[in-house]
Parts: sequence; C-alpha cells; structure tokens
Amino acid sequence: QVQLVESGGGLVQAGGSLRLSCAASGSIFSSRAMGWYRQAPGKQREWVATITSLGSTSYTDSVKGRFTISRDNAEKTVYLQMNSLKPEDTAVYYCTMYRDNYWGQGTQVTVSS
Repeated sequence: QVQLVESGGGLVQAGGSLRLSCAASGSIFSSRAMGWYRQAPGKQREWVATITSLGSTSYTDSVKGRFTISRDNAEKTVYLQMNSLKPEDTAVYYCTMYRDNYWGQGTQVTVSS
C-alpha cells in the first residue's frame, strides 16, 4: 500500500507562486508515472500535469509555460511549481500514482484577484 501526502497549498495573490509537494511511501515511486489533477468548486476533476518514470513531462494547455512538474526519486516526492497564478487556478490539487491508482488527500490552492 502506498500513501501520497500533498502539501504546499495556500492563499496567494494573482501573479504569485506556490510549490506543491507530494510525498510517497513505499518503494515503487521511482518506477511509476506521477500526475497532478485539480478540482475547482462545482467542476469535475481535471488533469494538470504528468511526469513519467523517466522524467518526461506533459501539461494541460491552460498551465503550459506557468507550471512545472518535477520529481526527486531519492526523496520519493513529486513537485508542482506554479508561477503566474491566476484566480482560475483556484482548486484542490491532488497527486496520483497512475499505474496503481493511488491518490492523495488533496491540498487547497486559492488565488485571489
């Protein structure tokens, strides 16, 4: 069983930055693709970014050029660096380990205008 624990959310003004972290337990982290999703109030959960086990990355169009996903296999942690934040980025952000369908509990990001 793997546990994923997100942290780093908070309240920030538009144009600001936050870095989210997702720490994984267990020993399989380095072999797994990881992703970030978000869910805004009243909306469906949407995909934000993915990083493969080899470090290849992909992003949804709305965050390209602003967000960066990265991973540290030694620390068993995946990060989401979020810059130039906009009010529409406000959501609960979740990390996931794709192959095994593990999810974290989420961390709230609120961007004020």
